[in-house]
Amino acid sequence: MAAGELDGKVAIVTGGANGIGRGIVERFVEEGARVVIADVDDGTGTALADKLGEHVAFKRTDVANADQVQAVVDFASNAFGGLDVMVNNAGISGAYRRFLKDDLRDFDKVIAVDLFGVMAGSQRAARAMIDTGRGGSIINITSIAGILAGAGFIPYRAAKAGVIHFTRSIAVELAEHGIRVNCVAPGNISTAINAQFDTPSIVQARQPLQRLGGPDDVANAVVYLASDRAAQVTGVVLPVDGGASTGRPPEKED
Repeated sequence: MAAGELDGKVAIVTGGANGIGRGIVERFVEEGARVVIADVDDGTGTALADKLGEHVAFKRTDVANADQVQAVVDFASNAFGGLDVMVNNAGISGAYRRFLKDDLRDFDKVIAVDLFGVMAGSQRAARAMIDTGRGGSIINITSIAGILAGAGFIPYRAAKAGVIHFTRSIAVELAEHGIRVNCVAPGNISTAINAQFDTPSIVQARQPLQRLGGPDDVANAVVYLASDRAAQVTGVVLPVDGGASTGRPPEKED
């Protein structure tokens, strides 16, 4: 069997039980990594770990709780002998409300999961990577909502924009330790939670590439950033969105 891109690497994927996170976990395993699924969905997370075999483990983790984030980092180090890759993927959107009518009831929770969770995950992972002395890769999942302005979901947009600037900032701080930090920004990816935004009409209107993306497309980008092929890449934001963040497609000619 040919060596995988991530042979010998230990990874944590937050929000790894479902959707994009699940796609990343499955792809990492295919590439030879040992993976800890960190998620609040006990049943699905445990079932996925059991399905994928001995190189995968599940640890219930609420990323809004720094102690639980530290616990999953310790768990990965103890179970698999260190930590090489941290994928901060866990996120929630909150409800759609126009700004003037938004009572901001979702703000605290969205910021806690989508921004604080990424900050805590990056910090605790970086400390563990420094302890091993072998560097590592931190990959934060943002969104094209953090790149493109738009109406509604304002706390979510603000959090995802914060993830981008946070990522670039700590890429500068952590480079001296051999730790690379990058962002992947999905858009129009077909998952259960994103179903209302991945219809053919929305894809046709929003993205130049007339193709609906899936979790595998995001996972492929994450594998690249986690691998040694990206050894000279840090502080970047990589959209996986069919070109949606670049510009809308031209109108169809008659």
